[in-house]
Amino acid sequence: MPAFLKFKQKRNRPMKPPKNDQKFYWTRHVWGKMIQYRISESLIRRIIRYPKRMEEGVALETMAAMIPAGSVKRPQEVWVMYAKSSNAKIKSHSSKIVVITAWRYPGTSPVRTQIPIPRDILSELDDVLKQIQRESSEI
Repeated sequence: MPAFLKFKQKRNRPMKPPKNDQKFYWTRHVWGKMIQYRISESLIRRIIRYPKRMEEGVALETMAAMIPAGSVKRPQEVWVMYAKSSNAKIKSHSSKIVVITAWRYPGTSPVRTQIPIPRDILSELDDVLKQIQRESSEI
C-alpha cells in the first residue's frame, strides 16, 4: 500500500460505553446517539459543565445545553439533553444528572426561550444590586 494512503484510512475502533458514576447516569439512548454522531463521553461532560447556551428541554423538567463545533464554513452545534434527578422515574438516582440524549445540529440553531429565573430570586438579585450601588455611591 502506498504511504500516502495510510493516512487516509480511518480505523473503526468501537467506542466504549459510558459508565455510570456518582454524578452521571447514562441512558441507552444517549449511548446509541454517541455512536451515531461520534460524540465522546468527555465532550458531553464538558457541554454539561460549561455550556455556551442553555434552554429548556422538550421533555418535562429537562435542560438542553449546547456548544458550537465545526468550522466557519460548516458550523455545527453539539447539544445534550439532561435532567436533574427530580423526576419520579429516576428517584433511585437521587443526586445524579441523567443524560438523556445528545445530537449534532447542522448550522446554527435559532434561540428559543432562555432559562426562566424565579421571581423571588430576581427580586433578591435586584436587592443585592441596589445595595451594592448604594455602597459604591457612598464611597
